Amino acid sequence: MRLLLVEDDDRVAAALSAVLARHGFEVVHARGGEEALRRLLPDGAAPPFDVVLLDLGLPDIDGFEVCGRIRRLTSTPVIMVTARADVRSRVHGLNLGADDYVVKPYDTAELLARIHAVSRRTAAAPVAAPAGAPGDPGADRAAGGEGGSTRAAGTGELSLGPLTIETDTRRVTVHGEAVSLTRKEFDLLALLAQRPGVVFRREQIISEVWRTNWEGTGRTLEVHIASLRSKLALPALIETVRGVGYRLVAPTG
Repeated sequence: MRLLLVEDDDRVAAALSAVLARHGFEVVHARGGEEALRRLLPDGAAPPFDVVLLDLGLPDIDGFEVCGRIRRLTSTPVIMVTARADVRSRVHGLNLGADDYVVKPYDTAELLARIHAVSRRTAAAPVAAPAGAPGDPGADRAAGGEGGSTRAAGTGELSLGPLTIETDTRRVTVHGEAVSLTRKEFDLLALLAQRPGVVFRREQIISEVWRTNWEGTGRTLEVHIASLRSKLALPALIETVRGVGYRLVAPTG
């Protein structure tokens, strides 16, 4: 796996690069935002990067801006690695398109698990089964029913009140207006929308969306839920079931 490490502290970069190399990564180090953006430009002489580890405290450009510019250049997964632990920074980073957010100091094993989880999701994006196909959790709701949802026959479109989820194109609209979601935000919403009204346990969500059972992912799940609520502007859409998990409550009007 080819990884771009964006870190201005050479000592931190050297130590982390050594650990990543021992685990089979090819690491390219960029000391600032401009250098990172240059290295991410298509280059026929070098293979593309699989993951970007992005520090936020860079000397030339703020890491948040770098993340936004990376998203305009490429769909390469971005993991923010930073000492900024406040929820506002987490939500802002995820809204800009980051695929994960890891707070320093971190456990190396956790970071490695997150890198592998992100790369697995990117390499194998889920493909929606046709409505009514065997094993399709929405088949019994094809003509409307549980949770007030409807699925258009023969399409990957799921409608819940003003919310429409197009699983084939990974497009989401609210009242006909497109809503931009990150990959994980869409996967999380699509999972909950499969069975409106049914409570999904936190462990189940983490397993299916993050493809891991790593305990540290729990905080990331909370941040993604908060981000979805904010972006969709449907505050009652995702209900927290204390001590268990979350469920999607089909909106009306």
